[in-house]
Amino acid sequence: MMFGYTGGAVLLAALLHASWNAMLHGNRDRLLSMAWMSIAIAAVSTAVAASAPLPNIAAWPYIVASGLIHVVYNASLVYSYRRGDLTQAYPIARGSSPLLVTLGAAVFAHEEIGPLRLLGIVMVSGGIIALALPRRAYAASARKSGAVGDRAGEPVRGPRIALLAAFATGALIAVYTVIDGIGVRLSDGQALRYIAWMFLFYWLTPLLFIATRGVRALVEPVRAAPSAIFSSIAGGLVSIGAYGIVIWAMQWGEMGAVSALRETSVVFALLIGRAFLGETVSGQRWIACLVVAAGAICLGL
Repeated sequence: MMFGYTGGAVLLAALLHASWNAMLHGNRDRLLSMAWMSIAIAAVSTAVAASAPLPNIAAWPYIVASGLIHVVYNASLVYSYRRGDLTQAYPIARGSSPLLVTLGAAVFAHEEIGPLRLLGIVMVSGGIIALALPRRAYAASARKSGAVGDRAGEPVRGPRIALLAAFATGALIAVYTVIDGIGVRLSDGQALRYIAWMFLFYWLTPLLFIATRGVRALVEPVRAAPSAIFSSIAGGLVSIGAYGIVIWAMQWGEMGAVSALRETSVVFALLIGRAFLGETVSGQRWIACLVVAAGAICLGL
């Protein structure tokens, strides 16, 4: 069963995931924020990897592949947030992944998922995507939410580009989720080692930032905007916990079910926006939330 300790842990991961994405979206320079988040993630992972034995050799191809794909995912996520607002890009990216994960797990890990859980995955995915659809005046909403790019004056792109970027991000999520689901099962139950060594690849993100903007652009905000850097570092630490729980859960649970339950983070993001950001939530979106919740229940039966 997905509920119990494992299901509860994945729901906690969903809450943590919504929280760090809110931190990322709340910073105007999201590429800089992602660089510092990655530094925090990579630094903690380096400390853990240095004190832990090497993972099982069978897991290494998956560690390398996942680590590299995560770097591409980071760039894709930032691009999605630059081209669209959080309440559209985030649900589509997260909502499109569980079905893709289910398909990938069936093909590559030979997982079988019963009709009830398949219904749950469809309900979670459909409800999450429905949260992104009822948008009025897309560009105006994006400007209001601050999703106008990394720097002031950057124009809002058209919704087609934003949607494609969000779906591409969802596809990357599905790819690394399937890879990690298989890889952690080959690590002989050593999820912590797997996570630590995979996250070492996050050092590539700040290196790419330095290659495009220079060292000064990375370091200067520490003095000029310390609160933004602090929130980015905090978001990185939260991110470790969020995805670490997911990898741990995939050792025993079906990848598609774990992925779908994790993506209830969209509901938490909606509640965070309503409670703390004063965002208006329509009746249609509340219905979509109920659909997501019902799907999550199906996954736990």
